[in-house]
Amino acid sequence: MEIITISIAAFVTAILTFFSGFGLGTILTPVFIVFFPVDLAIALTGVVHFFNNLFKVGLVGKSASKDVLIKFGIPAIIASFLGAWALLKLPEDTILYAYTLQGKLFEVSYIKFVISLLLICFALMDLIPFFERLQFGKEKLPLGGFLSGFFGGLSGHQGALRSAFLIKAGLSKESFVGTAVIIACFIDFTRLAVYATRFTSAGLTDNLPLVISATISAIVGAYIGHRLLKKVTLIFIQRLVAIMLLLISLALGMGII
Repeated sequence: MEIITISIAAFVTAILTFFSGFGLGTILTPVFIVFFPVDLAIALTGVVHFFNNLFKVGLVGKSASKDVLIKFGIPAIIASFLGAWALLKLPEDTILYAYTLQGKLFEVSYIKFVISLLLICFALMDLIPFFERLQFGKEKLPLGGFLSGFFGGLSGHQGALRSAFLIKAGLSKESFVGTAVIIACFIDFTRLAVYATRFTSAGLTDNLPLVISATISAIVGAYIGHRLLKKVTLIFIQRLVAIMLLLISLALGMGII
């Protein structure tokens, strides 16, 4: 059941990334969280995200800006390491708060609470018009790389911040997409290297069939999206997915999932 559900989610989401502005990790992480512990869910999503981005590098990577890759990418790599390290240091079993509802006990750990807050913030960035207009000058590229990298390492969510900073870098559409994909690969590779210290104990190696299935589904979805839907913009889908992400985040923060 997990393989089917997550593979379908990866396939559909990979298509959406080409015309809605969403990253694969933004949607896929909550789906993994439904079936797995939070830290394992982020690691599993990271593997799928990385290989999907590698495939997209082959499609659009040649248009990337070397100058922006240096100014934005180097701070992103450093911060991604710090974010991933922080994730592994968050208490896994320590309960932050608990409550009883209709005779059932709900418990929320520190890590679930932190990730819930991050997911809510990134969902709101797609729902509040102010954040759609939020852009930064080229002199802020190193700061943008650091913030995007840190949150990418901590929760896997980097796309919203990355786009906000890169959109004002004076890049063409092709260069913007290519640069963003390569930077995403940098961040993914760095955080996965850190996560690897806990892959075995967390259970990632026990779920290789699921990871392979989800990765293939995402690659197929990315190919279809690139060929058929890359010029389409559907604000409705962006809003719908953001609302769903917000609901899942709230459920995570309440200890329901």
